[in-house]
Amino acid sequence: MVEDHLVEGLRNRESPEQKRKRVRGILRIIKPCNHVLSVCFPIKKDNGEWEVIEGYRAQHSQHRTPCKGGIRYSSDVSVDEVKALASLMTYKCAVVDVPFGGAKAGVKINPRNYSDNELEKITRRFTIELAKKGFIGPGIDVPAPDMSTGEREMSWIADTYATTLGHNDINAYACVTGKPISQGGIHGRISATGRGVFHGIENFINEAAYMSQLGLSPGFQDKTFIIQGFGNVGLHSMRYLHRSGAKCVGIGEMDGNIWNPNGIDPKELEDYKLEHGTIVGFPNAAPYEGRILEAACDILIPAASEKQLTKSNAHQIKAKIIAEGANGPTTPEADRIFLERNVLVIPDMYLNAGGVTVSYFEWLKNLNHVSYGRLTFKYERDSNYHLLMSVQESLERKFGKHGGAIPIVPTSEFQARVAGASEKDIVHSGLAFTMERSARQIMRTANKYNLGLDLRTAAYVNAIEKVFKVYNEAGLILT
Repeated sequence: MVEDHLVEGLRNRESPEQKRKRVRGILRIIKPCNHVLSVCFPIKKDNGEWEVIEGYRAQHSQHRTPCKGGIRYSSDVSVDEVKALASLMTYKCAVVDVPFGGAKAGVKINPRNYSDNELEKITRRFTIELAKKGFIGPGIDVPAPDMSTGEREMSWIADTYATTLGHNDINAYACVTGKPISQGGIHGRISATGRGVFHGIENFINEAAYMSQLGLSPGFQDKTFIIQGFGNVGLHSMRYLHRSGAKCVGIGEMDGNIWNPNGIDPKELEDYKLEHGTIVGFPNAAPYEGRILEAACDILIPAASEKQLTKSNAHQIKAKIIAEGANGPTTPEADRIFLERNVLVIPDMYLNAGGVTVSYFEWLKNLNHVSYGRLTFKYERDSNYHLLMSVQESLERKFGKHGGAIPIVPTSEFQARVAGASEKDIVHSGLAFTMERSARQIMRTANKYNLGLDLRTAAYVNAIEKVFKVYNEAGLILT
């Protein structure tokens, strides 16, 4: 599909045959992973036993550097999974115009089987192994959180790199993103992926042309949704959707599902899970014995793991919109069935790109060594007060002060912004703009190639065109 268009777009003196060879050659370059690292290392457990840990890091593309992608801890990790997720990261970054190549890492452990002390040993040793082989660094390869990793692990990675290989590098803490604020993290990073999921759904659900094809009215009002996976992404997606007027009727987790047709409050459920470690037994919802993915709702958000929607359950899915909060939750066979059934699938490479977008903002903050808004915060606040005073004085000069000073009362929206934009405000604004612009690009590509509801193909085409352009215009050396 994309090859003919890329050939037509080449403006050089090559013959049509040479142009086609160039396009096919670059597309072949884009496809495989450039580098894959496999490591094994020992750790001494708290009980005195020794264990050998396996880990992988795949760098799919260096068309942009550094490479970017999360580190996951899972007993199901394999080299093929890491390579596949690294390639997805390349296309994800391209879709949202974040200038990184794609990468991914996995450590083959079940973190529940290890103490905090053991997890720290594993994380720090894995960082050393990556550093020894040139697979981590602010300008080389920048990891981030993924399944079963978070701020704590990223802080350990940053500290390990900064006190070993990066001890002479002033930008050492830019070697990883998703860090705590005290370690150079950024406000808004924790909620970034879930907030991105919300903005992604918002951009399509407010588009009347798409909603009319699904038989739904635009907007979140009266819409119901179900989330599979009440982790970081699931919680924040639920929170923002709830605020916009949508109603969460079901939540699915590994140990059980809950259901309430009248709606589930995200704050109450979050507090319950923090206290009990599970959503099972939540008093304001009933247990759901069936398959939660197949329950009735308008929007289904798989935010857990891969391959949840398959050809065996695709025909039973009742949702009209599937919003992929997780990486790769839909198999190709299920994707085809959803297209046939006129179900809108908002693809993962666009929808959960909020995390890498805000990671990019954090990386820039670390390189600049100053937080967003710090240099302009007071100036903006003073400027806004001067603006209000100027309006008041001009009105008083025109109409006089016979009845006293003319009060200038700003709207609540302006009052909230008088003090200037905080770092969180800037991050949220940048994320919303990125998701909106990328959605428009995907819609234009879908219209251009007459793809209908096939947003996944539109997003892939969009990404491949951008990656191709970088390779083609940079030129290829030593070939």
